[in-house]
Amino acid sequence: MIKKILFSVIAVLGVSIAGFSQTKALVQATIKTPTALCQSCKERIEAYLKRYDGVTEINVNFRKGETKVKYHTDRTDIEQIKTAIANAGYDADDIPATEDMYKRLPKSCKKPEDGGGHPKPKTPPPPQQ
Repeated sequence: MIKKILFSVIAVLGVSIAGFSQTKALVQATIKTPTALCQSCKERIEAYLKRYDGVTEINVNFRKGETKVKYHTDRTDIEQIKTAIANAGYDADDIPATEDMYKRLPKSCKKPEDGGGHPKPKTPPPPQQ
């Protein structure tokens, strides 16, 4: 009788522990971030997203205008991540940058139509013969 009760308790305990130890889904998403223009933009977005619970990996590619994010679906979702990028001052897919944060960005990190962007390198004059 005691062996049956002990076995039952161990079995229930084992099932409970197994249920809690399961990891939730880890998802990778690609978000278009066309207004991230430079290394400074990359660092700013990555630092901002690192604060969010559930975000495990961030890779901003400013040359391609995209951000890849890995996150746990039980802690956050793609809409919260896009909103976080917008709150950092950058467009994220269909969510425009928060106006107040966009105004705080350095001039070089703003859109060209707002007087920002990086200056184009001057092409050297053709060699004289």
